[in-house]
Amino acid sequence: MKFLKFAVAAVFALTFSNAYAFHSGGVAECEGCHSMHNSFDGSPNVTGRTFAQGTGGYLLKANDASGSCLNCHAAADTAPSSYHIATLGINPYDSTSPVEMTPGGDFAWLKKTMNVVIRGTTAIDGNPGERKGHNIVAADFGYVADGTLTTAPGGAGYPASTFSCISCHDPHGKARRFADGTYANTGLPIWNSGSYNNSKDPIASVSAVGAYRILGGTGYQPKSLTGSFAFANQVPSAVVASSYNRVESTAQTGIAYGQGMSEWCANCHGSMLQGTFTSGMAGLRHPAGNGAKLTADVVANYNTYVKSGVMTNATAAAAFSTLAPFEIGSNDYAVLKAAGRTSTTLVNQYMPSAAVANNVACVSCHRAHATGFESALRFFYLNEFMTVADSTNAAIYDSSTTENKVNFGFNQTQQQNAYYGRPATVFGPYARNQCNKCHAKD
Repeated sequence: MKFLKFAVAAVFALTFSNAYAFHSGGVAECEGCHSMHNSFDGSPNVTGRTFAQGTGGYLLKANDASGSCLNCHAAADTAPSSYHIATLGINPYDSTSPVEMTPGGDFAWLKKTMNVVIRGTTAIDGNPGERKGHNIVAADFGYVADGTLTTAPGGAGYPASTFSCISCHDPHGKARRFADGTYANTGLPIWNSGSYNNSKDPIASVSAVGAYRILGGTGYQPKSLTGSFAFANQVPSAVVASSYNRVESTAQTGIAYGQGMSEWCANCHGSMLQGTFTSGMAGLRHPAGNGAKLTADVVANYNTYVKSGVMTNATAAAAFSTLAPFEIGSNDYAVLKAAGRTSTTLVNQYMPSAAVANNVACVSCHRAHATGFESALRFFYLNEFMTVADSTNAAIYDSSTTENKVNFGFNQTQQQNAYYGRPATVFGPYARNQCNKCHAKD
């Protein structure tokens, strides 16, 4: 019996020390999220929460689905840490700052509200927390539904009141990719994650790998959601470096979006999808999708842009920016894994090419979870300048407003964290926003 207890404890330790091993591309260990009796060795195995003496719906170890996810994916970190996607202990109007820097962003930004000075006038609550990303509902962690947008914008009514982590991610990870590149929700067993540049490949007639980030595939809809919202579009093709939560002040996180990301987002935001356009057409919006190919002018701007007014870059290593990523335009995982930006050293060496079908995607401008900026953008756009200058004319982030509930602007640390550790000097004084990485109008 003692050996059995030790073995079970060892499994728990391994399970919760490495989320990559825990999920492994498909359905995770059942006991990681569910509890049959909420007991382990005679004591509750869920403690410190309001549900400690019982379990939530569907025998979850939380009061809702997102809470079950955040039991492992939220932490009171002081620096980016592994698979965490939400910083604990964040308050709206103080100097606390979210610190996680995964490609999707830190949900804790949803709890940060800032006032902005636009053309000399302070806008009280000018950048409220709820506008900074997807508003997941996680009662045990203080996350609530969007109070303004009651359904998904640009969509067919996906309700904000029940939006959660499993609205996008399939907790049972049924979508799988086979050796021939096709996807299905059933078939060969999933033996590895398909999300990383060093993930194992599917084995023909033997095994499959999981969909990128265990996203829901065609037909997916959470069991708890009533109505008809099953996904019409398949999961996107993408890979990311296995060490993906990191400060990007000296080297960026390697990520290769292949294709289909915008189409997958359109499962909920259908009218936002626009691959081609003619200037002046009715309902014009920024192109995003497999058909939204980068023009030769945009490619030239992207590759030479350094910062406002400086168009002198000539190296691949310095061209790519995670503040403005693009899709390679391929679903070939050999191509995605070979892209320099997915190397284990996390050195990005990939430039868009006018000769290759690179395209704009929703994630070119937005992060999937949340950011420090309006509308989950990867950069600040509400003011004329991203940076200003100090008394010595060195670039600094603008935090001239005082830190209190009446007039609160993000301080230097908060803004630097929002830019994934990039100091203001990366952009230079009086830098305009990162739309110019592609459009170079500054």
